Amino acid sequence: MSEAIVTIENLSKRYALGRQPEKSDGLRHVLERTIRSPFSSLRRGAGGLLKEGETFWALRHVDLEIAPGEVVGIVGRNGAGKSTLLKILSRITDPTEGRVRLRGRTASLLEVGTGFHPELTGRENIFLNGAILGMSRAEIRRKFDEIVSFSEIERFLDTAVKRYSSGMYVRLAFAVAAHLDPEILVVDEVLAVGDSAFQRKCLDKMDDTSRTGRTVLFVSHNMQAVTRLSSRSVLLEGGRVVLVGGPHAVANAYLSAGGGVLRARQWTDPATAPGDEIVRLRAVRVRSEDGECVDAIDIRHSVGIEMEYEVLESGHIFHPHFCLRNEEGALLFVGQDSCPAWRGRRRPAGRYISTGWIPGNLLAEGSMAVDAQLMTLKPEAIRVIAKDAVQFRVIDCLDATDTARGEYPRPTPGLMRPWLRWTTQQCVADEAEVALR
Repeated sequence: MSEAIVTIENLSKRYALGRQPEKSDGLRHVLERTIRSPFSSLRRGAGGLLKEGETFWALRHVDLEIAPGEVVGIVGRNGAGKSTLLKILSRITDPTEGRVRLRGRTASLLEVGTGFHPELTGRENIFLNGAILGMSRAEIRRKFDEIVSFSEIERFLDTAVKRYSSGMYVRLAFAVAAHLDPEILVVDEVLAVGDSAFQRKCLDKMDDTSRTGRTVLFVSHNMQAVTRLSSRSVLLEGGRVVLVGGPHAVANAYLSAGGGVLRARQWTDPATAPGDEIVRLRAVRVRSEDGECVDAIDIRHSVGIEMEYEVLESGHIFHPHFCLRNEEGALLFVGQDSCPAWRGRRRPAGRYISTGWIPGNLLAEGSMAVDAQLMTLKPEAIRVIAKDAVQFRVIDCLDATDTARGEYPRPTPGLMRPWLRWTTQQCVADEAEVALR
């Protein structure tokens, strides 16, 4: 195995709460603060640091090794320590404990326009930012046309970047960082600033970068990007690494971390249940074909999404529906109520249960999340939105032949896996073809 290009050992980072960061905590700065505010030392520990109770550990005992050419996605909720980790890797901030070893030139894109001078033009900032990243002028000239073409800002190349929109900033910043051939590319969640077309372009570029043997570390809340690009992913919680593994497994753990896999959710108090004075959601459940509440379903079997709700005001036409998302956060489809008994009819007040059945051999294997929604029609108004109301997992049986997989022995890619009707016929050669043989 090749030597790691990034080695992180027992890495910790502590921040002092309620205190502006100092340029240094050396003896000279401690003496200066003591002279300016002689009683401030009573509120501080030795060396001018705040007491342990007034500090916050953004990272704690992080250990990780990354091999050359790996693409590592770092995920976690806000405040998990993702950006702090990237800042330490980019040498923007120093760790409190532990160390990081980087074997190669590193380019970082952590904030929109980092390293840009607002008074300089886009052209001038390409050379400035490239120099900051450690590139020679000859290297920048060689890549200049590619950078400009990728950024799509040719018309504004000689305009001061202070007049750029945030989208133009990120186009140029990403173009510079991605085209100057770093051995290690570190990217924070800045791509969300650009439009969807440019985001796809950036993802393709990061994919191309990894294929050339460069190492990419990136933070994202977009599970589609994580599972598409990553060869390995890291889940952070509370500044600690809680899982390192395949991108799909980490994405699934991240999406489930908000409250675990819930096969049923119930709101017993009408006052706090999702909804309004017209209707309130009372429960959402995942049902198997035999009526049991389940959190896992065989890929061959149907699964029902059950919504129980209380209509509080008579005379409305209701449209129950749910949004089904996979573990990458991709919307698979919207299941809409098609029950003929109540289509177009105004309902009296009372308790209702609507169940939408998803047929077997339709979904791909993996974790699914359900957003339950209720709306009234004529006029249209959304009354209930319950995000991630319930979750369930679709399980594929590798030894089963009555699935869309058939005899194929490996995992099948794709958002869905419908079992299509196929026909194959052997063509009978006509007499002319037989005569020619």
